[in-house]
Formats: sequence, structure tokens, C-alpha cells
Amino acid sequence: MPSPTIIPSVVLPSPALDPPVISVTDLHKDYRLASNVVHALRGVSLEVRAGEFVAIMGPSGSGKSTFMNLIGCLDRPSRGSYRLDGQEVADLSRTQLASLRNDKLGFIFQGFLLLPRMSAIDNVMLPMVYAGVPSRLRRERACAALEAVGLGARAQHRPNELSGGQQQRVAIARALVNDPALILADEPTGNLDSRTSIEIMAILQRLNADRATIVLVTHEPDVATYCSRTVVFKDGSVLSDQPNRHPARASDMLGPRPDDDNETTAEREAA
Repeated sequence: MPSPTIIPSVVLPSPALDPPVISVTDLHKDYRLASNVVHALRGVSLEVRAGEFVAIMGPSGSGKSTFMNLIGCLDRPSRGSYRLDGQEVADLSRTQLASLRNDKLGFIFQGFLLLPRMSAIDNVMLPMVYAGVPSRLRRERACAALEAVGLGARAQHRPNELSGGQQQRVAIARALVNDPALILADEPTGNLDSRTSIEIMAILQRLNADRATIVLVTHEPDVATYCSRTVVFKDGSVLSDQPNRHPARASDMLGPRPDDDNETTAEREAA
């Protein structure tokens, strides 16, 4: 009886994991002050994967702001590696860094940084102007982004006609329009009252639920409870890096909202 033919098993390669959005390895940043050298970052290594919502915390002088400047491509490390969405950043020129910032990053600042003479929609369209997006598409995207943060009816208002919470929502819309790989939020609730802060965190959580990757710097432990992971810096190093398996739901903290453009009574009075 002939021996049966043995067909070798085929082992299919497992699909490669997507590269992390942020990958830093042995990152250092030194500043020279006269004859002294300040070691702002001392060999930081960490990764942030797509869809994470990470809080960066630490006291003043801990290195968290320096870290934010580096991952935001606003400064270069003294040594070490930083890959943003798979691309090595450390050796890029200023022009290349500016292009990468506009293509890959969305920024939300504590002070909003809206141009005062421009309407909300014009502020939101600004990153797309630098990216060379056609005018009609710019307006469509900006309108959609403002609708997403509940400000569709206030597209033509200037910043001085908006409350602080509304200005921050415009800033969030501006951060979204180029579909960035990473949203960086630097103390986004620092200038807001408690109620409005929760509203902003509810928007950020909703964006994260839609797979936006967010890194947020905060001094406030209660703000960090809304994030899925907390990294604490101290003396230029990572002191702790812990997942938050049960983040607080900001939307659960809010009572019923008025139907008029999703704005609170306080916001209507401030506007």
C-alpha cells in the first residue's frame, strides 16, 4: 500500500502590529544656562498606541512640558530617538518639522490661541490653508468639525463673541480638521470652570471613542481620571506609567443640556 502523501502545513505570518503613534527611546533634552546644564529629560522611553488617551502629569520642572514640546515637533531632543507615526523625527530640518506638525498633529492649548479678528470657521480652516486644501473642501471640513463640537450655529462668531468653553471647542475643531495621527492637548481645561471642563473632557472622550489618539498634559488629578492611561514625570524621568482600566465618563457627570446649540446657561450669559 503506497504511503500517503504528506502535505506540509503552511504557517501564515501573523499580521504585523501597526507601529505606535509615538515611540521614544532613551530621549534626552539638555539646556545650557550660562555655565550650567539643565537635564530636562533623562532617558525617557515610552510608546503610545493608536486609540490611546494618555494623561501626562508631574510637578513643575518634572519634564512633562519639555516632553510635550518634543513630541509636538516644536523642539529637538539632545539625543535619543523619536518616531511619530513610524517616521523618525529627531534629525528633521525645521521646514520638515513644520510640515510634519501640520500633517500629523492637532494642537489644543490652554489659552485657545484663536486669531481674534477671524471668525470661528476661519480659525478652524487655518491649518488646511497651510496644508494646501482647496477652498471648498476647507469650508466643508470646517463646518463638519464645528458641528462635531456643537458649534455649527456659531461659525461666524469671532472669539470675543464666544465664552471660554466655546473658544476651546473651536480650538478642538481646529485640531481635528486635518485628520491628525495624534492630538496634543496642553492643559485644555486650565482656563475653564468645573462644568465647562467636564464638557471639554466629554468631547475628548467622544473623539477617543472614535479612535482619535490623544495625549493630554494636566496638573489636575481629576482630569486624568477621564483618560485610559496616566504617565507621571519627575525630575526628567518617567516615575510611573499606569493604565486606568475604569476611566470616569465625563458625559455621566453632566446634567441635561439645553437644546439650543448645546450651550449651557453660563455660556449663553458669557457670550
